[in-house]
Amino acid sequence: MPAVVDLENLRADVDAAVARHLEALEAQVAALGRPATALTAQAAALLGGGKRLRAAFAYWSFRAHGGADAGPEREAVVRTGAALELFQAAALLHDDVMDASDTRRGQPTAHRAFEARHATAGWAGEPVRFGESAAILLGDLCLVATQREIAEALAPLPRERAEAVRAAFDTMQSEVIVGQYLDVLVQAEPWGLDPHADEERARAVIRAKTTSYSVRQPLVVGALIAGATPAQVAAVAAVGLPLGEAFQLRDDVLGVFGDPEVTGKPAGDDLREGKRTVLAARTMAAGDAAQRALLAERLGDAHLTDDDVAALREAVVASGALAGVEALIAELADDAISRLEAADLAAPGKDVLLELAHAAVDRAF
Repeated sequence: MPAVVDLENLRADVDAAVARHLEALEAQVAALGRPATALTAQAAALLGGGKRLRAAFAYWSFRAHGGADAGPEREAVVRTGAALELFQAAALLHDDVMDASDTRRGQPTAHRAFEARHATAGWAGEPVRFGESAAILLGDLCLVATQREIAEALAPLPRERAEAVRAAFDTMQSEVIVGQYLDVLVQAEPWGLDPHADEERARAVIRAKTTSYSVRQPLVVGALIAGATPAQVAAVAAVGLPLGEAFQLRDDVLGVFGDPEVTGKPAGDDLREGKRTVLAARTMAAGDAAQRALLAERLGDAHLTDDDVAALREAVVASGALAGVEALIAELADDAISRLEAADLAAPGKDVLLELAHAAVDRAF
C-alpha cells in the first residue's frame, strides 16, 4: 500500500497540507494560551501516521474521472485529502475515548497521554477524567480544522462544483457521527440471543460509520472535483459501498488476529473491548455450545490474558466464523472490483484505484 499512496507525490503533498494547517493552528492556539499547545502537539503526533488511504481514494478517483496531475483542481483534491485526514483524526480521538482504547498506531491514545501528563504533574482532580476531557476537546478542535481545510480547498472551484463537493463531504460527516451512535447503541443493546439479527446490526453500523468516510465518499468527492456527471458519481459510489464494507470487515479480523507489531494495537484488542462485530456474531451463530458460552462470558473482559485471547481465537476459528467472514470479504471485494473494471474511467487513475481496492482488503494493518 505505501507505494500506491506515494504515486504522483500524493502522500508528501497531503502531509505538507496537513502540516501547514497544524502549523497555523498551533500559532492560533499559542496566542490563546501557551499550555494549550499540548493539544496541537498531540494532534501532530496522531496525524503524523496513517495510511492516507482516504486521501488516495479521493485523489485517484479525481484522476480516473479526467482530473489533471497539476493545476488548481489538483490542489483542491490534495487539500480535500488533508481535510479527510483531519476528519479521521477527530473520529479516532473520539472513538478511542468511547472504546477506552490504550494504544493507537503503537503509541498511547490521546486520552491516555493526557491522563499520564496529569498524573505525572500531580494536578488536582482525576487523571482519567482530565485525559478523556482533553481528548474530546482535541477531537472537536480537529473537527473545526476539518471545516476550515475543506472550505479553503474548495474555494478555487466553480461555485456549483464546490457546493456539490461540500454537500457530499457534509453528508459523510453526518453519516459517521450517526454510525458512531449506532455503534454505541449496539454495544448497549441485548446481544447473543439472535446472532443473525446481531450480524445485520453490525453490518448496518459498518455501512454508516466506516463505509462512508473510508471509501465511498472519498471516491465521490474526488469524482465531483473532477467534474464527473451524476451517472459517473453514482457508479463510483456503488463501488465504494461493498469495498468500504470489506475494508471494515478486514479491520475486524485484524482486531482479533492481527500481529501487534504490524497493527500497533495489542493482540486481541477488539476482544477485550467487547466489539460486537460480524466475526463475533458468526461465532455465536455457528459455534457449538462451548464456543458460544466462552464468547458470551469473556467478550469484553478487559483483563483477558494472552492465553485467554488465544482460546477465544481458537473458538472463532473452530466455529467457522473466520472462514465465513473471509469469504464475505472476498465476495464484497470481488463485487467492487468487478464494478471498477467495468467502469469507463481514465488511466492511470483506474489502474491505481484497482490497486487501492486490493490493498484495502488484503492489508495486514
